[in-house]
Parts: sequence; structure tokens; C-alpha cells
Amino acid sequence: MAQQPDWPDRGELVRVVDELKGLPPLVFAGECDQLKQSLAAVARGEAFVLQGGDCAETFAGATAENVRNKLKTLLQMAIVLTYAGRVPVVKIGRVAGQFAKPRSKDTETRDGVELPAYRGDMVNGFDFTPEARRPDPARLLRAYHSSAVTLNLARAFTKGGYADLRQVHAWNQDFVAESPAGRRYEKLAREIDQALAFMRACGAEPEEFHTVEFYSSHEALILDYDRALTRIDSRTGQPYDVSAHMVWIGERTRQLDGAHVEFFSKIRNPIGVKLGPTTTPEEAIALIDKLNPDNEPGRLTFISRMGAGRVRDALPTLVEKVRASGATVAWICDPMHGNTFEAPSGHKTRRVDDVLDEVAGFFEVHHALGTHPGGVHIEFTGDDVTECVGGGHEIAEEDLALRYETACDPRLNRGQSLDLAFRVAELYRST
Repeated sequence: MAQQPDWPDRGELVRVVDELKGLPPLVFAGECDQLKQSLAAVARGEAFVLQGGDCAETFAGATAENVRNKLKTLLQMAIVLTYAGRVPVVKIGRVAGQFAKPRSKDTETRDGVELPAYRGDMVNGFDFTPEARRPDPARLLRAYHSSAVTLNLARAFTKGGYADLRQVHAWNQDFVAESPAGRRYEKLAREIDQALAFMRACGAEPEEFHTVEFYSSHEALILDYDRALTRIDSRTGQPYDVSAHMVWIGERTRQLDGAHVEFFSKIRNPIGVKLGPTTTPEEAIALIDKLNPDNEPGRLTFISRMGAGRVRDALPTLVEKVRASGATVAWICDPMHGNTFEAPSGHKTRRVDDVLDEVAGFFEVHHALGTHPGGVHIEFTGDDVTECVGGGHEIAEEDLALRYETACDPRLNRGQSLDLAFRVAELYRST
């Protein structure tokens, strides 16, 4: 099986998996079906997906402040897209399960010392020591409990008043003065306030103004974990992976005869597949046949990650051939993973301009073909990190070391995320 840890203690793995099988679900099958209905609207061209969060969550990051900051950023981006883009937004976090990362090499060498690669907190530790890098099955249990804490916080924030539309200014109080994106957002928030005041004066106060539907997702990479958290739904008798509302298969694990595709073909969650620039139309259609043979709307989302230099060439044929096949899929754009490079300092980074250019190319392709650009899938944090270069409040390559805090890939900070949201809203309104 691709990208699976080499667990040294198989007996401990069996014990942990058995314990996971007996633990309560983190999400419910009915919620997964609700998300599937929303994604069906995306596939029909009636809504837009905003999917984002950490590249790799850490156990230390499951704090109220971190979760709130990520949600605050996601909510601000969603407000920009909904109001400026004039489109309903399906909000999906890369949270409560994104603890594992695929690696191009099984080992890492520093100063002549070779150790297992860091595969995310679900598998091993970040520190470059033999003890930390040893894959430990007990971390699967820590991932479950950390996910439960994160989901509990997310539900409290989104249902307990924090996500109320009347909070649009409060989400920005710490941000408006020093940030160009924050000032732009504040202007939009004032317009929303006026619109809400008008609606209240007319006697309209819909429930949708006070809470939001928020869904969790992760790459279902470590199959020992996701298989152990698969349950039979008592309503339908169908299996659901109850570790998240939506799970996806990465570019490195989408082999048609691979274990990940086989597992995904059995569960009934809404699912995604990452498609890179080497994907052929035949591969995409074979994945559809395997993963969504009944052509169920909302079941399958293709997440393209082509790179800014390839998206305009590599994506059109895929979209065209999939449409010609009659398949119902949602298309969303991951503008992060195809645009990573190494700065002279040794830091992995991404240029915000490249991220924006790939999104623009994604919209251009769909506009030319008359298909629906269904969403964006990004790695971001609610903190003022310095991991991606550029943006309205520009970060230079020499600034990367100031606050480079990611456990794996470089993330957009809050200002850069809002810059992206405004750009996407402009693109959406022009299509």
C-alpha cells in the first residue's frame, strides 16, 4: 500500500486499531449526506466550495485560540465570497484529521544521519531524533482525541453565536488597522451591516444569519486509521468513514488498483481526488467509474493541482472529456501544491502571485468550456506567519525565517488568504 508507515510494533498497531473501532464516531452519516447535497449544488453550478486549513495539523495546535483563528479566517473568506461573489459558499475545513502527510522519500538525511521522514503527528514526531521519528501506533489514538477536541470547538464556535453575521466586524477587530486586506474587508463589512439593518427593518431575521454549516475533511492517507473509523450507518446499512464529513485521495495514492481507491469505493461519504498535471482523461474517467458508478450528484469532487504554469494547458482536456462522459462531478482548484519551490534560505515556499495565477487559469478554463469553477482548496492559517512570499502586505524571501511555523508545507497567512478571497470573488462575478 502506498504511503503507509512501517510500523515497528505490529502487535501495538492491532491493539490500537481495535480500540479505535470501539470509539464513538467523530461525525455522523446524516451530516455527510447533508454535505453531499451541498456538493451536488456545486456540481450543478449553484454554489461554491471554500475548503481550507492547515497543511498538516499538529497535536499542539488543538487549542481554542488556534481553532478560533482558523475559523475566523475561513468565515471572513466565506463572507467575501458570498457577498462580493454573490454565491452560496460551502465551508469545509482541512481540520480534525489532517495529521498525516505523504512524502516523496521514506527517509531524511541530515549531516550524514538517516532517519524515517516525518509523516505527520499521526505517525511520528517532527524532531530529528530516532525516538521522535519512530512510527508509533499510539499516535493514531492521539489523532482521534485531538480531532474530537477540534470538532467540539468548531461546533461551539459555528453554532454558539461566534459565526453570527452580526459578528462580521468583531472578526476583524485585531486586523483592520495594519492590513490592506483587513481595511478592504472592513469596508465590505460596513456594507453588510447596512444590508442587515435594512432586512431587520423589513422584519426579516433568517436563522441562517446566526449559525453556519461547517464540515470537516482530511486526506485519508493512513488507512489503518480511516478503516478503523468506518461504521455501518443504522439508517441505511451503508458504510461511512466517520472520521470526517469528506475525505480525499492524494495525487500520490490515486492508483486505480491501489488500496486507497479500493477503500474509497466502499464508503458513502462525499469524496475527493487530487488530479495533477500528468493525469490523463482516461485515468479520470476510470476513477469516476470506480468511485461513482451510479453517477450520484455530490459524491465525487475532482481537486485539480496543476501549477500556475500548467493549469491552462493540462486542465481543459480533462474537464472536456469528463463532461463528455456525462459524469456529474464538482471541480475545485488546489492552487497550492503545484506551486512550491525552495528559497535560497532552504525554506519551502510559494509565491502568492503563482497561487492567484493558478486560480485565474482555473476560472479561465471553465469559462472557456462553459463549465462551473466550483471552488478552491487552500492551505492557510489564521496566524501572521511568513511562509508564502508576496501578498498585499508583502513578504519577501528574506522575511521567511521571521515566522516560519508550518509542520510541512507553506501556508497563506490571514492577509494573503483574504487577498485570495477578494480575487476569487472578482473572478467568479466575471464568469
